[in-house]
Amino acid sequence: MLMTDKKLNKEIEAAHLRIKKDVRFTPLQYSPSLSNQSNAEVYLKLENFQVTGSFKARGATNKSRILFDEGHTSIITASSGNHGSAVANAANLLGIDALIFLPNTVSEAKLKKIQSFGAKTQLVGNDSGDAEVAARNYAEKNQLPYLSPYNDEDVIAGQGTIGLEILKEQDQMDAVFIAVGGGGLIAGVGSYIKEFCRECEIIACSPENSAAMHHALQMGKIEQIQHQETLSDGTAGALEEGSITFDYCQSVVDRSILVSESEIQNSMKAFIDQHQMLIEGAAGVALAAFESVKEEYKDKKVTILLCGGNIANKTLLKVLQS
Repeated sequence: MLMTDKKLNKEIEAAHLRIKKDVRFTPLQYSPSLSNQSNAEVYLKLENFQVTGSFKARGATNKSRILFDEGHTSIITASSGNHGSAVANAANLLGIDALIFLPNTVSEAKLKKIQSFGAKTQLVGNDSGDAEVAARNYAEKNQLPYLSPYNDEDVIAGQGTIGLEILKEQDQMDAVFIAVGGGGLIAGVGSYIKEFCRECEIIACSPENSAAMHHALQMGKIEQIQHQETLSDGTAGALEEGSITFDYCQSVVDRSILVSESEIQNSMKAFIDQHQMLIEGAAGVALAAFESVKEEYKDKKVTILLCGGNIANKTLLKVLQS
């Protein structure tokens, strides 16, 4: 049974207290260039400045601390890269063991980062869905806790602390654009913001090449779909059957937008040029989605959640040379 929104929000507030010494309260930065281009008031939530370079540090740290307090000394997880780094970092902080399953398509930069924290890694399959299945099977066989990248109340609560931080700085917002993979990020952030700012639109942003949650929301159920390679490797892959994030997304998502690879690439290149900071493909998805509908948000206050900044050198070169 899902938590009620109010109960989840209490868990988000508890998570904020639990992890605040381990993660960063990231900036909510006004963007003059995006504001001028759109005639909107645009803010950027800079999770690319988060420890490990991604919002995933929040959920992973919250769940890892809970498991540690329960007496666990080893954890298993699966990841397209960022969640793996986050779990590896949390395990390192707590002095426990971590084994991370990743798809063979994981970027070299993300793989090296995970290994730098001392975690063991195992590559399997072609996307995060394949890695999740292998990790869950291993955890069950060896009777070890599996730390889901998104399908877990404690992980969702950790990600939701971003919503708490946004509202601490801007108590009113007309729309928040959030890239969606498994849905843990938008479930937590959307739930918290909706309680205190009910008119705020929560907008799910997905790459056309891998849009499992978008498809599920359109169809009203989780179905397996075809996935293609995308710059947004952090959101790529299948959505786990029965994932609790689907129900949360049905509750909080007001709109779901698809963007092409060229739109992601163009938005990333323009952002890097105008803001002089690195972002990864998933953050480019949220930017591209806003760019595609910006005329609708004239004179409104908008936040774009930049979920991470981990990008491989070859991917960055591809973007900059486009």
